[in-house]
Amino acid sequence: MSTQITPFKKLLVASVMFTQLVGCAAATPTSQTRAESAIAAARPAAAPSAVGGAAPSGVAANNAATNSAQAQADAERLVIRNATLKLLVKNTEEDMSAVTKLVAEMGGFVNSSNTTKFDKGVQATLVLKIPSQKFDETMDRLRKLAIEVQSETVTGQDVTAEFSDLDAQTKNLEAAETQLRGILAKTDKAEDVLKVFNELTKIRGQIEQLKGRMNFLSRSAAMATINVTLTPDKLAEPVVLPGWRPQGIAKQAFEALLTSLQGLGTLAIWLVIFALPIGLVVFGPPILLIRWLRNRRNHNQARAKVTPPPTP
Repeated sequence: MSTQITPFKKLLVASVMFTQLVGCAAATPTSQTRAESAIAAARPAAAPSAVGGAAPSGVAANNAATNSAQAQADAERLVIRNATLKLLVKNTEEDMSAVTKLVAEMGGFVNSSNTTKFDKGVQATLVLKIPSQKFDETMDRLRKLAIEVQSETVTGQDVTAEFSDLDAQTKNLEAAETQLRGILAKTDKAEDVLKVFNELTKIRGQIEQLKGRMNFLSRSAAMATINVTLTPDKLAEPVVLPGWRPQGIAKQAFEALLTSLQGLGTLAIWLVIFALPIGLVVFGPPILLIRWLRNRRNHNQARAKVTPPPTP
């Protein structure tokens, strides 16, 4: 039976530490070496030894190793199973209800669902969590709901070896924790108590981490995941030309007209603001010069016609 560290025990530890630090500051090297060797003996990585009259740890280590090997030999296979099904169905809404009812009957649940509406029907995607022992039966019944199974993928990840290794590590750490608690109960020196307590805290953190991973693997192996996509039969038909829709065509023509008018208006603005001033500056003087020369020539020709030729 392990010894619990109560608040009174912690207060006693603090008092002893204060007394030892004030009255017995010069601790002997022999006592420090004894405490460190006790902690090292309790660690799983080192060969355990008896410390301060504690029970020999070799027996506990052998028992832990024997139990771990037996547990590994007798453990069931832990396989994380996943599947993806794409089914062609008659009516998505009705088949969604059938799938939900089937999952509840198998002892599972719908983890998530999503629906997408199209012109020809509704497509649904569901993520199912099913007990692993019901996986094959659930897959068979899901196939029977469909008109056609468009695709199917089944995968499995065997985590038995990892789980067994984690279990062995946890048992070794728990055995070390038990030995350290026994050492802590028989230790009176504050410095030794502090060292053992720190080692206990470290080992307890490692145990909790290993158990968390083991729980995750157990839950993942216990509940298989099935991703189901339900596609209505009409939505799976080949694409055909849509029917004539006068309202849509009129709207498209009106939008094209507005786009054209917008382009013409933009062009007119550019001509007035940008092109016209440049044209006046560049082409205005030559045009005026040409008109002046033409007018002068016409004037000279008119004067020549009016003036009579000189008499001989």
